[in-house]
Amino acid sequence: MADTMQGLKRTHYCGEVTLDAKEVVVGGFTQRVRDKGSLIFIDLRDTTGIVQLVFDETTEKSVFEKAKSVRSEYVLMVKGNVRARESVNNDIKTGNLEIMVTELRILSKSQTTPFEIVDNCKTNEELRLKHRYLDLRRKPLQDNLKMRHEVAKCAREYFYENRFYEIETPMMIKSTPEGARDYIVPSRIHNGKFYALPQSPQIYKQLLMISGMDRYIQLARCFRDEDLRADRQPEFTQIDLEMSFVDVEDILEMLEGFVQRLYKQVLNVDIPTPLPRLTYNEAMERYGSDKPDTRFGMEITDISDIVKSCGFSVFTDAIANGGSVRGIVAKGAADKLTRKEIDKQVEFVRGIGAKGLAYVRWVDDAPNCSFQKFMAEGELEAILKALGCEKGDVALIVADKNKVTLPVLGALRLKLAKQLDIIPEGWNFLWITEFPFFEYDEESGEWLAMHHPFTMPMDECLEYLETDKEKVRAKAYDLVLNGVELSSGSIRITDYELQQRMFELLGLTKEEIDAKFGFLVDAYKYGAPPHGGAGIGLDRLAMLMCGCDSLRDVTAFPKVQNASELMSEAPSIVSDEQLKELGIAIIEKTEE
Repeated sequence: MADTMQGLKRTHYCGEVTLDAKEVVVGGFTQRVRDKGSLIFIDLRDTTGIVQLVFDETTEKSVFEKAKSVRSEYVLMVKGNVRARESVNNDIKTGNLEIMVTELRILSKSQTTPFEIVDNCKTNEELRLKHRYLDLRRKPLQDNLKMRHEVAKCAREYFYENRFYEIETPMMIKSTPEGARDYIVPSRIHNGKFYALPQSPQIYKQLLMISGMDRYIQLARCFRDEDLRADRQPEFTQIDLEMSFVDVEDILEMLEGFVQRLYKQVLNVDIPTPLPRLTYNEAMERYGSDKPDTRFGMEITDISDIVKSCGFSVFTDAIANGGSVRGIVAKGAADKLTRKEIDKQVEFVRGIGAKGLAYVRWVDDAPNCSFQKFMAEGELEAILKALGCEKGDVALIVADKNKVTLPVLGALRLKLAKQLDIIPEGWNFLWITEFPFFEYDEESGEWLAMHHPFTMPMDECLEYLETDKEKVRAKAYDLVLNGVELSSGSIRITDYELQQRMFELLGLTKEEIDAKFGFLVDAYKYGAPPHGGAGIGLDRLAMLMCGCDSLRDVTAFPKVQNASELMSEAPSIVSDEQLKELGIAIIEKTEE
């Protein structure tokens, strides 16, 4: 039978014991036992760190014998006297002291764990996720969750100080188009009808502005049924905010203040403001991405004007068909990017939509060019000069429609930078502004909203809504950190007539508008202040601040790539009785 805590009350956490303390009571998990016969050392661990316990010939016999029975991960509570340690351990905070134990309680015993609870655990992630409660005992993961807590704490403090009200919005809502598939919840009372879990609180926070709440903040849980990646989970937390009587500048300034406060408070890092900005078009032209990592160069250069009359049909045909010819240069990489390595890059770009990849590898006095035989005298030199390619460099060129050349070179640029290890450490915050309002869908032949349909077009673009949709830019903005999108937001349409006009331009019928957004559209009939907002991915922010590569490292109980949780084995089968009560029948999927 296990001991109890009765009569003992913790006075200190393990990592916070100091030599000033005389008699202490600590509790925690057994990290390690070293039994040297007449001398026993036990490292006791809690969320603050480790402290060394000592048992020797002066220890009461019953206490010493109990200490001999202790194994890894036993839960202990001990009372003892603090003394200076003979051999100092500089790897732990309490390395200059130890506790000479006078009383020992074994509160809970542990079986041998499936893997060792150590910082640098080499066990495969699947096994660790199956036993996540054990994995979370490791210091790196505990530190990550503490960091996540500090981000949330700072967010609340900052926005409270700036007159925001924290307001909860519903978790079971009406299904509305948000860009990804909804998770749906069946209603027992309203048979055959369903709630949806919110992909974001978008409509509700706009309604709060119409309600006159002026400034809203929420650490909102959001749900999206989409394919997972390292920086994506089916459920995530968003620092969600909305402000009334503001324009774009007010919102960007507010978010910059939060970023500056957060990094100083949590990491003691100074983030200079205002943060740099690029328009969407500038970002795509220079970096081939709307979330570029600008910590390194290798910018994209358009060489279409130089090659439009050359003898290489791959280049000239692309330009004739309305496309472009663009390239990037890997400086000083000719030794690392061998012909074999370049062939791998060719396969990579083909895999993401390009027809091929032209290259110039300049090792010797004369550059080695894949399209040399098609070039007239002086043409290759002109290309190299325009690209800024010199001896020792490698130039990589793609020719196609802009919707291919730009994202392909953007992806190749990032891949090469990682491969060549040229990305410096640092915090590269960047605003992307003036996103296109519409994007053309070639399959349907229609113009679709790039953002949600409540996004306000830029004032100077209103005249082009019906006549030239490609020219219409939105009052929308993203915050990017080291090539990862952290936040997305916009100014909202508050003019009822303009909103109706936007719905019509997007091809929505009155019936569709009423069915999807009726209650919000009706609310705008009663007056709405100008407002806008944003949502900051708390999980992604914590992931980057912790230096992690996956959201799983900052999520207590994460899902894996197939959206299942290995520990609890969710999702799971429910009983026939539950399904019958909900009026639901399961139809087995068949192979098509």
